Amino acid sequence: MSKIGKQPVIVPAGVTVEVSGHTVKVTGPKGTLEKHFPPEIGVEVKDGVVQVSAKGSGKYVMSLFGTIRALINNDVKGVSEGWSKKLELVGTGFKAEVMGSTLSLTVGFSHPVKIEAPEGITFKVEKMIVTVEGINRELVGQIAADIRGVRPPEPYKGKGIKYVDEVIRRKAGKAAAAKAGPAA
Repeated sequence: MSKIGKQPVIVPAGVTVEVSGHTVKVTGPKGTLEKHFPPEIGVEVKDGVVQVSAKGSGKYVMSLFGTIRALINNDVKGVSEGWSKKLELVGTGFKAEVMGSTLSLTVGFSHPVKIEAPEGITFKVEKMIVTVEGINRELVGQIAADIRGVRPPEPYKGKGIKYVDEVIRRKAGKAAAAKAGPAA
């Protein structure tokens, strides 16, 4: 039995959770999110608390049990507080700028790389930090990963786009040639 799945999801003030059929609709001050769940999982709302239950005991059902609860919890937090990821540009001449809903990255290529923000996602740039914000945790994480994928950090000098809290494992460069004469 999942320890995560058993825990209730507390719904904060200003957020409403509605269950209809196999769909959970979460509405809050920042927006609305919908999540579909399989028929093997039961979801019910009572007195500002969402409780997830498993209808069965197979391996597949148990694997979904905690996952569905976590996804509903992420949606509740997203519509009340929102999600954000911060990325840092490391490198000489690297810069980012926002034009409307498009993020333009200048990261050492012959052309700037443009990333279009999907609906519900906003970009903010402060010096060398790019912030991706939105209410859907999955979408925020995916867009941040796409930005990082434009120029992942390299292990020798550490240049590239990295998450702010990411630690880059550095490698040693070429070893200096031995000072002894040529081998005979």
